[in-house]
Amino acid sequence: MSRRDAHHGDAVKLYRNPKSGHCHRVELMLALLNVPYQTVDLDMANGAHKAPDYVKISPFGQVPAIEDNGISLSDSNAILVYLADRYGDLNNWAGRDPLERAEVQRWLSVAAGEIFQGPCSARLATLFGVPLDHQGAVEKAHALFAVMEARLEGREWLALERATLADIAAYSYIAHAPEGGVSLEPYPSIRSWLQNIEALPGFVAMARSPALA
Repeated sequence: MSRRDAHHGDAVKLYRNPKSGHCHRVELMLALLNVPYQTVDLDMANGAHKAPDYVKISPFGQVPAIEDNGISLSDSNAILVYLADRYGDLNNWAGRDPLERAEVQRWLSVAAGEIFQGPCSARLATLFGVPLDHQGAVEKAHALFAVMEARLEGREWLALERATLADIAAYSYIAHAPEGGVSLEPYPSIRSWLQNIEALPGFVAMARSPALA
């Protein structure tokens, strides 16, 4: 009962833009945890994310946000941690000891930093016309991918020897990097890693847009 068509009193409500990687990482986590959820697509072009009722849920007026049994929460990485703890095995997803947790957290920071500045920003400029330095974002994406390619050579997963929050947080914008003009062709280890995530039971994809590269 985890698909987005779940109409259940206890379903998690996910406020999103269907082409946002930040939103997709939360939907992917819900699906992998087999949690019933409903999606609410916000008309962001007309300012639905800044409406007073929505700002009560997401104070910065950003997506994603969730409502779950009377609580509301925003920020995609915070939501990932919450979902893993409430509906899954947090130790499995976030690390079982101090070093494992630090390795996972490092990649959550990369998701909020280098991934946002690189493939996410390149895609924002291309798909949504956000006034960002597209060429600079493409260069940052390739610099990031060079590091990730070396990290993933001979490995199945980013942080640990199993799928963790690190993989879920990183997946969406990297899988859709070509939509922002960032080719994945030079990075066979990254492409294999993406396939590993796509093979996880319950995986749900984000809507594709025409690729620039």
